[in-house]
Amino acid sequence: MTWKVAQAWTSILPQEGYRHFRVMLKGGKGQERWVELEAVLDSNVRRRIAWKELQNKTVWMSGWRQLPPAE
Repeated sequence: MTWKVAQAWTSILPQEGYRHFRVMLKGGKGQERWVELEAVLDSNVRRRIAWKELQNKTVWMSGWRQLPPAE
């Protein structure tokens, strides 16, 4: 079975000053799966996130979401 991951993610709270990320790498098996994300506006900002954390909708949303005007 293939492991499908959305290619774009929005963080509910800024991660190192950024909210929009794209998937660069993915790996691991079972409970050890992870995804490496890169900030859209700064390719030097990369974070490896546990797949379980990305599934938490209070922290991450799949796709690039429009931010409120105040942000």
